[in-house]
Amino acid sequence: MSAMNVPAVNVSAALGLVLLLLPLTLAVLLPEDAQCYDRLTGRMDASRSEVIAENGMVCCAHPLAAQIGIDILKKGGSAVDAAIAVNAALGLMEPVANGIGGDLFAIVWDAKTQKLYGLNASGRCPGLLTIEEVKKAGHDRYIPYTGFLPQTVPGCVDGWFELHDRFGRIAMKDILAPAIKHAEEGFPVTEVIAHYWELGSRRLKDQPNFAATYMPGGAAPRKGEIFRNPDLANTYRLLAKKGRKAFYEGDIAKTIDEFCEKHGGYLRFEDFEKHTGTWVEPVGTNYRGYDVWELPPNGQGIAALQMFNVLEGYDIASMGFGSADYFHYLIEAKKLAFEDRAKFYSDPAFNNIPVAGLVSKEYAARRRELIRPDVALRQIDAGDPVLETGETTYLVVADRDRNFVSLIQSNYAGFGSGPVPDGLGFCIQDRGALFNLDPEHPNSLEPGKRPFHTIIPAMVTKDGKPVFAYGVMGGSMQPQGHVQVLCNIIDFGMGIQEAGDAPRIRHYGSSQPTGQLMTDGGRVVYERGILSGVIRELVARGHTIGKENGGYGGYQGIWFDHGKNVLIGGSESRKDGCALGY
Repeated sequence: MSAMNVPAVNVSAALGLVLLLLPLTLAVLLPEDAQCYDRLTGRMDASRSEVIAENGMVCCAHPLAAQIGIDILKKGGSAVDAAIAVNAALGLMEPVANGIGGDLFAIVWDAKTQKLYGLNASGRCPGLLTIEEVKKAGHDRYIPYTGFLPQTVPGCVDGWFELHDRFGRIAMKDILAPAIKHAEEGFPVTEVIAHYWELGSRRLKDQPNFAATYMPGGAAPRKGEIFRNPDLANTYRLLAKKGRKAFYEGDIAKTIDEFCEKHGGYLRFEDFEKHTGTWVEPVGTNYRGYDVWELPPNGQGIAALQMFNVLEGYDIASMGFGSADYFHYLIEAKKLAFEDRAKFYSDPAFNNIPVAGLVSKEYAARRRELIRPDVALRQIDAGDPVLETGETTYLVVADRDRNFVSLIQSNYAGFGSGPVPDGLGFCIQDRGALFNLDPEHPNSLEPGKRPFHTIIPAMVTKDGKPVFAYGVMGGSMQPQGHVQVLCNIIDFGMGIQEAGDAPRIRHYGSSQPTGQLMTDGGRVVYERGILSGVIRELVARGHTIGKENGGYGGYQGIWFDHGKNVLIGGSESRKDGCALGY
């Protein structure tokens, strides 16, 4: 039979087969590390579509916690009410990352006053703990991450009640009721959380009460297993009934005092009595027409602002996502900001921190002059702006009135310090491990002082109106993640989910507020999806490529489309969570 006599239907079938097999063929032919980013179209293979809703939205690291937040919004709760309910649920369901034994930071957009509010709800060093005590315990250079030495006063509960007193609508007993129910009745442990739970349990199983609380039957719960925490249910019930005083002036503070004294710890009832959260003014910078807002130190949020100011001097969009040029300038901007972070970021109650100078455009211009387009910086001194291994959960909520809450909360390093006070059902954070043991350093350990902090929420406004509330959890990855996600949206035109799914890089090895110094330029690690040729070009410029796998952060974000009056949410595909709206 001649080709002219082939029935048309067979040609169509053959063509359909070719089109069906074409993506598979290209997947085989293309390098593996190129398959999730299409350089012809400039688009990511997003793991899921954006979530779009009209009345309210929650994005967080556990689907069940997100549903709890949506239920609170449907009952008439504010964005703050829902955020507290979500955080309480995550303290139960994701204890590897957060809980009421840790600290909290938040940025709130209040629709009524049309204003941003910042809350620093981080705790302070115990009055009994000094550098001499740490050295007497055998630690000359750094504070350990486990045991009683790194414990600081937990600020989370104070943060809940500060937020609720100012922005709450419904009673705290109704806000905490869902978490209490799940703590008593149980919930199935999700996959990623189960993985980190098992890792944390290996490290902390011998700490007082840890195994009894978090290792039922002698092992960490596996994916899908039901976990219950009746002690935490009782603690939440006490907070719902007696409020903040139960934690800082009542039974909970007394229990922690007695527990620490029994085991040689340092926290005492007086430390809890003295604790206060601090309302602060967010600090901002403009990046290509958008105002990006972070909280001032003792957190590291302004490092992201410093990076944005440096990168603004380059035409990032023309370089293209995933290019060697873009990653080179991103890495160098991070190095510059983190040298200042190591020198200046600390408790402003103890130090005069030149925040305005650090985030100024003039200072960024001078620092930018240090960057060479073809050679990686190996050692950098901090500037002079005056003259001119943690775990965290991030969540974001928006309500029907267009109030936004960008909230981040953490125990620090996987469950925190490990010890679980008798009958309370939660670990106490190990944030004190980030103090410096040099008494001359601004971040030196002192009684009553807040340590340097890594957890940072963010908010973006345009023309004085909120457009994006977001965060990227994960230790020193957080400023790097903030910058990469927002550059993906503003410079590379990605969608809200796509911007979080895009492969990230992370630079390790900068100088640290705890005393380490960068002398070799550090090292760069990267996710699948970044071309091997790009990595070779970075190596040619002097960047050292490391072999760490993971640690690229956890993103959640809600974009407000003012024109359509809808909320657009994205949630970290590397975690267990999701974005939900209604």
